[in-house]
Amino acid sequence: MYVNLRPIKSFKGIKSRYEDVDLVVVRENTEDLYAGIEHKIGDYAAESIKIITRSASERIVDFACNYVKDNKRKKVTAIHKANIMKMSDGLFLDVFREVASKHGVEYDDLIVDAAAMNLVLNPENYDVMVMPNLYGDILSDLGAGLVGGLGIIPSANIGKDCAIFEAVHGSAPQIAGQNKANPTALIQSSVMMLRYLGEYENAQKIETALEKVFLEGSKLTVDLGGSASTTEFADEVCKYIV
Repeated sequence: MYVNLRPIKSFKGIKSRYEDVDLVVVRENTEDLYAGIEHKIGDYAAESIKIITRSASERIVDFACNYVKDNKRKKVTAIHKANIMKMSDGLFLDVFREVASKHGVEYDDLIVDAAAMNLVLNPENYDVMVMPNLYGDILSDLGAGLVGGLGIIPSANIGKDCAIFEAVHGSAPQIAGQNKANPTALIQSSVMMLRYLGEYENAQKIETALEKVFLEGSKLTVDLGGSASTTEFADEVCKYIV
């Protein structure tokens, strides 16, 4: 599954520093430094190999451009460090420009460190962002911090014939069994799954119910400034599904 798709959107009713964030991180999922090709050199050094291929870059950029068109988005931005890694990120950037120009979508690119700064300063300026694996991992967590935390961010891992939908966050063993976890990320991931399966009406019902819970504000979990348990939050969402 070569695509890791992470929508990052602010919700009315969730306290955050920004109100109009609506961006999507499209993260290449199979290579870059996360390919796991690393070794020690004696006991004095270690080496990791960064893999960027034309085929994987074409595939992920093609997905991002199609996502822009299919979801009526405005622009796709490539995130890279081609000014320093001229061969690896340079290849990714070259492929991005080739593929995006063929799709006829609006496109630009941004160096990753500048992207991190600008996401904090003006996140509303960004739409669909496509990038190699490592940058996608980092910037999607940064994006989560803009809109309320990892507890509300969903994700999809998408391949040619299959997909897996899951919360962006990992496990939280420190609160295991305490009925405290925010289920929003998992609920939102189910919304993504339903849309992937063509169940658009049911997906919208769940998303609308979530929005109502956030706006009403009496059943928010602890991480969102409330005191509701996982079960109480989920029951409140179910109440609004019509």
